Amino acid sequence: MTFDLITMGRVSVDVYPDQVGVPLEDVDSFGKYLGGSPTNVAVAAARYGRRTAVITRTGDDPFGRFIHKALQGYGVDDRFVTAVPGLPTPLAFCEIFPPDDFPLYFYRYPKAPDLEIRPDELDLEAIRAARIVWATVTGLSQEPSREATLNALAEHPGQTVIDLDYRPMLWDDPAEAPHWAGLALERASVAVGNLDECEVAVGERDPRAAARAILSRGPDLAIVKMGPDGVLAATADEMVQVPPVKVDVVNGLGAGDAFGGAICHGLLAGWGLRRLVEFAGAAGAMVASRIACSDAMPTQGEVEQLLKEPR
Repeated sequence: MTFDLITMGRVSVDVYPDQVGVPLEDVDSFGKYLGGSPTNVAVAAARYGRRTAVITRTGDDPFGRFIHKALQGYGVDDRFVTAVPGLPTPLAFCEIFPPDDFPLYFYRYPKAPDLEIRPDELDLEAIRAARIVWATVTGLSQEPSREATLNALAEHPGQTVIDLDYRPMLWDDPAEAPHWAGLALERASVAVGNLDECEVAVGERDPRAAARAILSRGPDLAIVKMGPDGVLAATADEMVQVPPVKVDVVNGLGAGDAFGGAICHGLLAGWGLRRLVEFAGAAGAMVASRIACSDAMPTQGEVEQLLKEPR
């Protein structure tokens, strides 16, 4: 099978409280969901009918088996998801304080299995054949995942997306992140990140300056997420900025993953820059209005309907 999209990197079981606005220590019940940014991106793209797969690793435990079942249920190919004996499948807990406070607590100890993706285990034939390969800066935080991620980006002859996804608590030495993010940018055709992530990767926080700095490192397309100010996207010849789609935010944690899956869908469809980021922004907003991440990913019809509603 030739995949439209192969994503690579972090996976987890997201354990989200059923009670909104309650500190974690006072929560009575939780829901269990598939999680991990690149994993959710694959789920989001599959909702649009794209053939997707994830390269990642889990523990050899019940939560690992849950991840396989969940991926299959969402129509995401799990053939590249393997177990690491002796390491537990990661968990991620959150607190939900709308509209803009969603603390995350990662349980990825002693080491996350998804950081044990090994270069010699990559299916390079499948990677080269995929229409898009998506990787993350978090995948660069430790070896052997670092080398495997850079190899996958270098091997792919077509569109490669680097998600500047940066979480300092997942790095032994956060000061190393700019160097490795820079190497990934040299191997990517598209880069996506928020203002904090752009500042880490290229030293620029102003959206236009960040976009220009990203383009100067190699990508053909820079997409800068500006939170309440919307999204800016730039190529060498064009720059567009679109406002956010206003929704009542319930949980903002899955919005970026929905945005990423929609970006991949639009790239595969050959959309123009403005349509691409307008659609992705609406997809992200829709998921922000829902509790879960993977379960909340919308269909194209749902996103199009939201875009038609009066602002």
